[in-house]
Amino acid sequence: MALGMFTAIPLPFHIWEEKLAKLMVTLFPFIGLLIGVIWWGAGVLLTTPDLPIVMVSAVLVVVPFLVAGFIHLDGYMDTSDALLSYRPLEDKLRILKDPTVGAFAVVMLVILFLLQFAAVYTIVDGGRYLALIIAVCVISRSCSTLAIFTLRHMPTSNYTSMLGKDIGSGVVVFTGVVMAVAVGLSFFYAGPVGLMVAGTVVLGYALAMRKAYRAFDGVSGDLLGYALVISELCGLIALALLNRF
Repeated sequence: MALGMFTAIPLPFHIWEEKLAKLMVTLFPFIGLLIGVIWWGAGVLLTTPDLPIVMVSAVLVVVPFLVAGFIHLDGYMDTSDALLSYRPLEDKLRILKDPTVGAFAVVMLVILFLLQFAAVYTIVDGGRYLALIIAVCVISRSCSTLAIFTLRHMPTSNYTSMLGKDIGSGVVVFTGVVMAVAVGLSFFYAGPVGLMVAGTVVLGYALAMRKAYRAFDGVSGDLLGYALVISELCGLIALALLNRF
């Protein structure tokens, strides 16, 4: 169920059990682990032969969005469009639900890909700590699980209401443990660089979600995607900058 909803990975069959939907939020970090491993694997495969760095970087920028089925990118664009309208709450909610792509969404998408391409290019060119992108994906999705549990859901959001229904504190503890393991492994793998990259992901998510949550007075699936995309971008930029030291 989680793979079918949060990834575009082909599956031999699809099963949906409504009573198990609440358990999918527990699997967010593991979906991130799977996407991160695929992303890292693609990086290893593409950087092994002597291919142009520009082409390799361009492909790697797209890989995580392709694997996730662009679900988070859609939320990033919708939320950006509504946020940058600077209109009253009712108008922002209408824009958030509008399937039409607005100018602000396009501008923010271009900015996202420019920054992400620059970060990936620098990481590939530096050739160090590429595996940290796995931790970036795990930590960002762990933050989403915690956000679903701790923040008030928008009344119009069926997505977060479904995932957040009857979530117990055990899920939060488990997610915290997974995040701590991801941070610890990052430090073991890359030392202070890994710790700073992990911290940047958490900080990026917190700041992005804080801005969006205040603007919409609640959290929804689109806002989760918005914060997740920004947090991963922050992690990549941090890794790119620290890759030089």
